[in-house]
Amino acid sequence: MAHHSAIRSMQRIVEQQAPASPEDEARAGVQQLLDEGDVLVVTGAGVSTDSGIPDYRGPNGSLQRHRPMTYQEFRHRPEARQRYWARGYVGWRHMDKAEPNQIHRRLVQWEQEGKITGIITQNVDGLHQQAGSQRVIPVHGDLSTVRCLNCGYSEDRRDFDIRLEAANKGYLEAVEIDPSAVNPDGDVELPQHLIDQFVMVRCLNCGSYALKPDVVYFGESVPAERKELMAALEAESKALLVLGSSLAVMSGYKVLLNFVKRELPVALITNGHVRGEQKATWRWRVPLETALSQLD
Repeated sequence: MAHHSAIRSMQRIVEQQAPASPEDEARAGVQQLLDEGDVLVVTGAGVSTDSGIPDYRGPNGSLQRHRPMTYQEFRHRPEARQRYWARGYVGWRHMDKAEPNQIHRRLVQWEQEGKITGIITQNVDGLHQQAGSQRVIPVHGDLSTVRCLNCGYSEDRRDFDIRLEAANKGYLEAVEIDPSAVNPDGDVELPQHLIDQFVMVRCLNCGSYALKPDVVYFGESVPAERKELMAALEAESKALLVLGSSLAVMSGYKVLLNFVKRELPVALITNGHVRGEQKATWRWRVPLETALSQLD
């Protein structure tokens, strides 16, 4: 049941539900929110595209060519884990080289100036933290940690990668990939013969092969303690600004619904459409870098 629900969530297409606001009106509205302060920012994949990480649902998004693995597949199918780690071993190199862009840096500035209370990000790339943002809740986790599904032991992804490299001498040299083909969850398409050749390593604590990046997969629940942190951040915020997300998954959409329920202003800046956009106060449909260059 959860697997099928996850597939439906992945396949959700967010279509227009309301027209864009007049650009001058949207710009003025967002600037007013920032001037008044206490704005909560929710970010999605659109924030990291300028860092070379593709989005999911855009015209060139990874969902056009790739369906992410559900938690149920990863948890119960060893061959699915083998496929993920072979592809992730190759693709993670591209993710690990990604650098924060101007959007990440502008959010650091806004935090330092007291304009925003913090960031709830749906991204797992760690770029907000790398840029210097202090108050970031990665609702879907972070690729920088690997966790054992059997015993719960966690390991730094770079240390884990060193172990994979030792077990797979010459493997990377046999693979040629286009960096643009790397998916937002850090893996890349590989032919089956290379997946079969990949050698997986075990958990350092219990010896299990059931190792998983510490991110929330489709079909998996956000940890309760993370939900509590999100609720606390929402409670101290007086407005919501959504950047580069379609809010297609419930973890992000629920934040918008919570602000609407409290009758607080909601602003959306995205090049596409956003789930629940008809409920927003302002809908500014422009590239993020264009919008942020016009805001103080």
